[in-house]
Amino acid sequence: GVWRQTRALLFKNCLVKCRTKKSSVQEVLFPLFFLFWLILMSMMHPHRKYGEVSNTNLGTLDTSMLVNFVVGYTPPTRMAREIMKKVAFDNFEDGIITEEYLSEEELQEASAFKPSNFVGVVFNDAMSYQLRFPDSLAMSSVYTESR
Repeated sequence: GVWRQTRALLFKNCLVKCRTKKSSVQEVLFPLFFLFWLILMSMMHPHRKYGEVSNTNLGTLDTSMLVNFVVGYTPPTRMAREIMKKVAFDNFEDGIITEEYLSEEELQEASAFKPSNFVGVVFNDAMSYQLRFPDSLAMSSVYTESR
């Protein structure tokens, strides 16, 4: 029955493994080699542990730097407008100037003509964005892990 067939199959597999020793050894050693390699790489680049930072009062925000500060954003969706409204009025007493642009090209053209206090925000979707500074690009990031 089943037991006899299983035993015959196991015996057949043992014969195949004994006759092909080179490939059998490779089947065992390659995973062990890659496991050793992964362990070695993780030991060479350990994750950094940062200590806890105590709560401290940083003082008031120096709003003199934010005089005539302009934040342009695109695309002009409902969610983007709500986010930019919160940025402009909830966080600053005087508010900052927000301008919406229909496309990313218009935003880039506006940043070329605006002074250095212009920052562009390109919303990819409701949860991610890119900040556009003059002559550079910065990606938003919530969690950064060691490479």
